[in-house]
Amino acid sequence: MAYARTEGESSRGHHNLNYVVRPSEEIASRLPALAGHDRVTVRRRIRHALPVVIRTWQDEAEILRAIRGVLPHVPQCLVRHGDMTVLSYVQGVPLSTICRSGKPLEPHLISALAGLLADMTQVKRKDLPPLPQSWPRTNRDSRAFLRTLALATEEQIRQPNWRRFGGLFASLGIPEDAMVRFAERVPAMVSRPFSLLHTDLHRDNVIFSYHGDPPLICVDWELATYGDPVHDLATHLVRMAYPREQWVEVMDAWREAMEQRRSKAVNGVERDLRHYVAFEQAQSVYPDVMRAVTSLGGHLDQRDFDAATQAVHRALLVAEEPLRLKNVPDLRAIERILVSWYVSNGKQHIGDRRVQSIPWRADKRVPLHPKFPAWAVRDALFSEGAASADHVFKGTAHLSTAVQVRGIPFPVMVRRKVGSANPRERRFLNEHAVLIAIEKSGVKVQAPRVLALGDSHSSLSDRFTIHTYEGPEGEIRHPDHPEEGLLPHEADDLVDQLCELTQVDCEELGSDTLGHDFWQGLRDELLRMVDELPKETLALARELGLPGNIRRLGELLDRHMVTPRRSVLLHGDLNPWNLVRRNGGTGLTLIDWEMAMVGDPLYDLVRHIHLTPTLPEIRDRLFTRWSRTLPEDCTKGWRDDWRVYRWIETVRSAYVDLDRLVTGDSLDAPNVRRAVDTYAMTLASATASLGLGVKPTNPYLAQALPRLDDGTGRTGRAADG
Repeated sequence: MAYARTEGESSRGHHNLNYVVRPSEEIASRLPALAGHDRVTVRRRIRHALPVVIRTWQDEAEILRAIRGVLPHVPQCLVRHGDMTVLSYVQGVPLSTICRSGKPLEPHLISALAGLLADMTQVKRKDLPPLPQSWPRTNRDSRAFLRTLALATEEQIRQPNWRRFGGLFASLGIPEDAMVRFAERVPAMVSRPFSLLHTDLHRDNVIFSYHGDPPLICVDWELATYGDPVHDLATHLVRMAYPREQWVEVMDAWREAMEQRRSKAVNGVERDLRHYVAFEQAQSVYPDVMRAVTSLGGHLDQRDFDAATQAVHRALLVAEEPLRLKNVPDLRAIERILVSWYVSNGKQHIGDRRVQSIPWRADKRVPLHPKFPAWAVRDALFSEGAASADHVFKGTAHLSTAVQVRGIPFPVMVRRKVGSANPRERRFLNEHAVLIAIEKSGVKVQAPRVLALGDSHSSLSDRFTIHTYEGPEGEIRHPDHPEEGLLPHEADDLVDQLCELTQVDCEELGSDTLGHDFWQGLRDELLRMVDELPKETLALARELGLPGNIRRLGELLDRHMVTPRRSVLLHGDLNPWNLVRRNGGTGLTLIDWEMAMVGDPLYDLVRHIHLTPTLPEIRDRLFTRWSRTLPEDCTKGWRDDWRVYRWIETVRSAYVDLDRLVTGDSLDAPNVRRAVDTYAMTLASATASLGLGVKPTNPYLAQALPRLDDGTGRTGRAADG
């Protein structure tokens, strides 16, 4: 198909290039539909375009035919030829050229736009194309409609892009099931009659007509759908980029226009609008991040890279609340993630720098491992940015990425610090120092080996550690953790490894991490943590019956003493997700040593039982083998003392988990999720063990606390670390 003259590319749509052209006389004579049109819009599909939008209907021409009776001034489909569509040209000026994004609109314009949205309710359902099978069966079920939108985002945007961008999203802290969880959280909503929705009414899609009848024409209907009109109001508010102070004015104009055309459409708008706005903010993180990174060209100006970093940061902040994202990375962390992704995907220039690998600098405290030379470190950092989502593991303290380096016979894990800048529970030892001490000692403890420690990227200020990957042998697959508790032979293996830890020389690590009196140090550390909790957490703790000041808590803790035992190296956080089942079921590998300390060996075993679902017979098996295997100076008096450690761990969990419920910190980590899901039981146990039978002043608080009873009889909860 040929045209006489191209006036220029008028716009780039979601999957289309739009050109305004003048048909030649020859073409007009061959295609009668073009007769009388001095200009037309030629829309061509962009092949291999990223799927970044939800589509209810695939053919815009069908939509335009259906609505033309009610909205006669919308574009008309004139010709279709392959992946090309010719539309009638709407003469006029886009609103975006007169009033740019973020600027307030005049009241008469707001009223006119509200009128456009209201006019759409007059299109009859029977005139529209058939709806997908997934659509709500009832044409008034607003909750089902919003859930359908969320699941459509999952199926049409998240899933098709996850193979290419999943590792990037995982590194940025966006879980794979974020939209599914959003759909599950959609609350009950007011019923409203469904109607035609545009869903993309922003300043580029509103045209001031030259002839003024009608004054405004709405174009680009490819994302139209059928559902709750409040959804259209929400997308209009967000995508039109009104100043926040104009939102009430827009809502009032929308209500007034809707009451004249379909009065029941305004039912409950004040209550439900926020849910649709939250959805718009949540789903936008996917297209906004993908557009930001794919806009980076082969020869990239540093300013372009800074702009992409800012855009990703804005997208994460917008989606933070509706998707319940935790620990949104700062600009420096985002820049590091984008550089890794950019370089690992074959790009070579940032500004005037040619970049073929990730720059890094070794930390002299950890010599390079003989089995992992400098070139392997460089290749591991390069591969980190291109890792798929299932190779990225986010815990409470680290973001870990499993990669395979060509020429190295085993996979490795690149670990970087994430999470709270000031975790509630202190870290006493450097993880790399602990792992090196274990390897040097030659003890039979299955733990990762440290291969490299250093700083990476342009600022050389992002600390990383490279460990061996302790998953299924020979390949990168998700590790198998004893989430429901240890099997008998695994309990034996764990005790044997705790026995081996008693032989590690702790002099270089610093003996007696919590001081000469381990119990007293543990008590003081709990008091310090409680004293530093936010006032909101402490206020709720008092309401729930926990001591709200450290003086009273200290008095209760001082009721107990424990027998002194020899100090040894402790893992400090033996929750199920820090234990990996080895191939063939031969035993366990102990990972994530960032909470390691030097102290009483009984504490490590009791804390494991506290953090892990443990059947009574497995608990007895652990204690029996432990008391018989470890040296006598490590076990004396344990029968009297183990319940004291279990007691203080229950009290600690009551504060730590309550703080996580209040602040939302680290809730995406599975060990934390299990902990807060059983908080009602943790609170009851803690207050009872403290001798405090005080019930909450507000009885509804206790009923609202998360609780979980799986009926197995297991003791143990989740994780504090």
